Amino acid sequence: QVKLVESGGGMVQTGGSLRLSCAASGRTVSDYAVGWFRQAPGKEREFVAAITWTGNHTFYTRSVNGRFTISKATAENAVTLQMNSLRPEDTAVYYCASRAGYCTGYRCSVSADFGSWGQGLQVTVSS
Repeated sequence: QVKLVESGGGMVQTGGSLRLSCAASGRTVSDYAVGWFRQAPGKEREFVAAITWTGNHTFYTRSVNGRFTISKATAENAVTLQMNSLRPEDTAVYYCASRAGYCTGYRCSVSADFGSWGQGLQVTVSS
């Protein structure tokens, strides 16, 4: 099973930027995509973005489209989430997750289909 270790996060003012990184060890050819999810206090976990290891397909939730960019460094088995123009509503614990098997569109955003998860990172955006 792939192991995910996240780094980055922290606190920033509204309009600022942060970069989250996810290092995936033990990845196999069956691991198809990596996603970022977030969970704010008192709210359900929600999908943020995902990227496939092959084909470089990316998917974003509407609220971060144009502000966040997900990218990968395949040789390093690493995925990065660059977050710009941050807003207070982006405050949450962010999780990196990996899924096996093909997905596209909506299916790449379903958290139940992601079998491996990182420990989570706190991102706080102050107003």
